[in-house]
Amino acid sequence: MFQSCLICTDFTDGLSRLANCVPNLAQSGLKKIVFFHSVPLWEEGEVPRINDEKVEQAKQRLQKALDNAPNNLDVQVEVLSGKPLDTIPRILKKHPVEVLITGTPIRSSLQENFFGSTSKGLAKLTSQPLNIIRPELITTYTLEELELRCSHLWRCLLIPYNNSETARYLIEQVKKYAQNRPDNSLKQCMLVSVVDDCVRQSVLIEERVKEAENSLKSVKQELEALDLEINTLVKVGNPVHEITAAALDYDISAIAIATDYRNSLVQWTVRSFANDIMRSSWFPILLFSPKK
Repeated sequence: MFQSCLICTDFTDGLSRLANCVPNLAQSGLKKIVFFHSVPLWEEGEVPRINDEKVEQAKQRLQKALDNAPNNLDVQVEVLSGKPLDTIPRILKKHPVEVLITGTPIRSSLQENFFGSTSKGLAKLTSQPLNIIRPELITTYTLEELELRCSHLWRCLLIPYNNSETARYLIEQVKKYAQNRPDNSLKQCMLVSVVDDCVRQSVLIEERVKEAENSLKSVKQELEALDLEINTLVKVGNPVHEITAAALDYDISAIAIATDYRNSLVQWTVRSFANDIMRSSWFPILLFSPKK
């Protein structure tokens, strides 16, 4: 699905282990991989300064990515000093990749708002989609399991769809990256529509189920035109619960979602399905967000 990526690791998220799996990442279709770590500035003195020792240590930790690179793959290691939300945009100017791979732990809404989230901040700042992988998940893989996962990063996507403007944006983004996808990349999509069961009248629910089925049928045709295998499913219930259940029942690589971070007021006043999925799901998340 993607041909270039930036892997951002803080060395506690498990993503530095991907340096051992560079050939497997290439099997997923990637032709360029940039590993990046941001070293905090040295602030023990009166004037913050670059911690050259930590910078060199970080480069050495990621050196294995260069050692493992096959000849037909462009692999780079970048280490800068500063806060990630300041340094990552600088790296993206130097290396304009298609997708960012980041890690973020499972948190409650209160924890995320209080402590902040690098992944959430990047979604507001960058134009590239984010592939968010749980540290709780990736750190438990054996190397053999991790190699297999890296070979199939975007093989099969679960795509929630409710015919909203954001859902349409998500479909258009998937189509955009699927058009010229490399071999051994995106093969299948599972389209899932969830009819909220807050309405108890069975007749109304049945009508909404039929509407959802018709919407999915149309989207299925769009994606099948790109030589993708498409399956559809309509569920009734809580959207977050049903999407999570569908991810458990079907053989997927990641859940693709979209969210709109352009209105900061909405983030505090309206519950977001995308944010709920990002906070609670163990599955890798492929996040697209419209930019200002």
